[in-house]
Amino acid sequence: MARVTIEDCLKNVPSRFAIVHMAAQRVRQVREGADFLVKSSKNEDVVTALREIAANRVLLKDKPAQDED
Repeated sequence: MARVTIEDCLKNVPSRFAIVHMAAQRVRQVREGADFLVKSSKNEDVVTALREIAANRVLLKDKPAQDED
């Protein structure tokens, strides 16, 4: 994959907002010491996080429903 695009990520994630949220969370994890899930060559952390999302290596986790009283 020469270039990662939002369209590549949208194949695996339902919205652009979710992509941004996932990428930001993944960058935080990497900067705290987590290993990359895809091979990266001289890319910034954000680009690598987007590549992981496009490769379906990072998944969107559903939040449990909150009870309304």
